[in-house]
Order: sequence, then structure tokens, then C-alpha cells
Amino acid sequence: MTTENDWLTRRTGVLPTAPPTERRSPKSVLDEATRPTAPEPPPEVTFTHQGRYAGRHLVDVHDHYRAELRQVRDILRQVKEGTSQIGDARDQLNVMTIRANDWTLGGVCQAQCRAVATHHTMESQGIFPHLRRSQPDLAAVLDRLHEEHLAIHEVLEGVDAALVHLARNPTDYGPITEAIDLLTDTLLSHFAYEESQLIGPLARHGFYPGQV
Repeated sequence: MTTENDWLTRRTGVLPTAPPTERRSPKSVLDEATRPTAPEPPPEVTFTHQGRYAGRHLVDVHDHYRAELRQVRDILRQVKEGTSQIGDARDQLNVMTIRANDWTLGGVCQAQCRAVATHHTMESQGIFPHLRRSQPDLAAVLDRLHEEHLAIHEVLEGVDAALVHLARNPTDYGPITEAIDLLTDTLLSHFAYEESQLIGPLARHGFYPGQV
């Protein structure tokens, strides 16, 4: 079975993470059916070793975030089982990079560029404009990713509100379970989409001008 993105691994050597097959929440904040896709680059476009590394790094950073998401779910399990206090759980969530980065692509660029200590805000403001300038046919994808980043921020706010509710109602695990289930579905879907669309452009243009 072939897909519209089969060229990606064939030409860059980087395998994007598959979208989730299991859904935990009956809700969704993402319009997955209307997500735009970027066309395959022309045959004459080649990908350097450094470029392939940039594409692979996006998956590596997402893997870190996916691990943190599993940690969030484990924290909830601990709270339900009575082995962790809700205050501790909220503190752990707030110090994670999931929270610190507000789910902008700046978090990805921060991991890529930490060796030169580029300021987080400068990074988050630079990647999308750089890709937009370098590859105009990516505009619709970048617009959609930006919209999804905003939606994810709202989902994170919902998790925080649910944690506050749980602190006030220690036996009511419904809202926090629903919030984390929605967070899980949203992030895993978004990661898969972002990888399928940005691995190629990042391998072609890098995270910043002159990288590849």
C-alpha cells in the first residue's frame, strides 16, 4: 500500500511516526480530514547528510515529548492509586518541556540549536518564516500547524484547569482523565502530521538559513 508521503522515507531516509490508531477521547480539537499537504519536491532536489539530520531531529524531539506524555499519564495513574499527591503532579507537569514550550515549533528548534544557546523566542519566530520563505508551497501546511499549536495550547490549559478541579474535588477524576485523554489524542495526531509534512522541508532547508 502506498501513500502520498512514500517519497519522504525513500528520499530522506527518515521515517515519520505513524498517526495513532487508538483514540481515548470522544472529542477532537483538530480538523484532521482537511489538513493540507505539501507536494513532493522535484526530482532534482537532493538532501545532504546535514539536512537528513535536521529532519531526523524533529522525530527525536517529538520522541522526547511523547515520553513526557507517557509520564503525564503515569502521574495520573499514581494520583488515582494514591501514590502521589495532586500538588506534586501539578508541579511535575508545569516543569516539563511540554508546558514550557507552549507547543510552538520553537521547542523543536530549541533542541536543535541549544548548542549555540539561541533564545527560545527568537527560535520559535524564525523557523516558520524561514520555511515559508524557502518553500512557498508549504504555506498552507504552516498555517495549519500554527492553528494546531494554538489548539494544543488550549488543551494544555484544559489539563491545568482539570488539575485545579481535582485539587478541590480529590475524588472526582473524571475531568482530569478526560483532559489528559484529549491531550494524548491531540499531541500524537499533531506530531504525526507535523513529521509527515516538515521532515522533508527541514531536510531540504534546515531549521534556519544556511544550515544545509
